[in-house]
Amino acid sequence: MELLQQVIKVFVALFAIVGPLSAVPIFLSMTPTNTQKERRRMAKLACMVATIVLFLFAVGGQLIFSVMGITLPAFHIAGGLLLFRIGYDMLHARESESKISAEERDIGEKLDSVAVTPLAVPLLAGPGAISTSILLIGEASGWLQKTVVLCCIPAVMITSYYVFRFSADGAAWISPIVLKVIRRLTGLILAAMAVQFVFNGLQRTPWCHA
Repeated sequence: MELLQQVIKVFVALFAIVGPLSAVPIFLSMTPTNTQKERRRMAKLACMVATIVLFLFAVGGQLIFSVMGITLPAFHIAGGLLLFRIGYDMLHARESESKISAEERDIGEKLDSVAVTPLAVPLLAGPGAISTSILLIGEASGWLQKTVVLCCIPAVMITSYYVFRFSADGAAWISPIVLKVIRRLTGLILAAMAVQFVFNGLQRTPWCHA
């Protein structure tokens, strides 16, 4: 019974912080002209990349940060700056160069680029999800609880994939004009999220409390 409670607790915590449902409008707004098959490919790649990122940080997050000299607040600020640039371009109905460079016009490269950044990182595997994974592993008292955390990460991402897949199937019924409106609105949301990321990072820096 305790094990089941642990599984539910970890799964719910990770699913809530990953937030695939809140990322659906962003996913659709970044793929207004893509087919269902292309959207599914992007969702699959994004969830695979996010799984790898969260798994690596859960296993060796503290070591990775210490070896590279990176603090979690710095990661918050960097993720916020990247999101703000993408959100700003979406708000002005421009294709962000952060998502695809001028040389990467091939459709395959474009899909992979958007799936990795910003969909996988930092929307799914963002600072909040990474720090939560590290904290959950740190709080696990034994190998069984640690295994639960590591198993819940891919479980959450598989669930996230199906959330994106169902949204991709339903997007065929949405008007292109509506998608453009969603694109602008989600650009504003992304920009606000970016500012919050930066604000959270600044709050956690030691010099802010000096």
